[in-house]
Amino acid sequence: MPAGSNAKRERQYEHIKESAQQRGESMKRAEEIAARTVNKERARSGEAENAGRASVRDPKSAYERGGLRSHSGAQGPTKDQLYEEARKRNIRGRSSMSKQQLKGALGR
Repeated sequence: MPAGSNAKRERQYEHIKESAQQRGESMKRAEEIAARTVNKERARSGEAENAGRASVRDPKSAYERGGLRSHSGAQGPTKDQLYEEARKRNIRGRSSMSKQQLKGALGR
């Protein structure tokens, strides 16, 4: 368990460690994953004295990123992701646009 943690972080650490072990990770690797995750959460919430820039700027956890990092390879975002962005920006005619047209309308 990372030093300077509170009861909530200790429970979080144990939960993450158990989950990693259930997925087949070794005890040492499970502890490392749990410690890194808890430390990052502490940095994001201002509980850690020293927090790296990446820890503070990144979205909290994978479940909160919601695919923000997915599909950033050669093909870029999916059509559904582009459509949602167009919907948020209230771009007219988006429902009949192709992926390429959505990219153009969004300025990508």
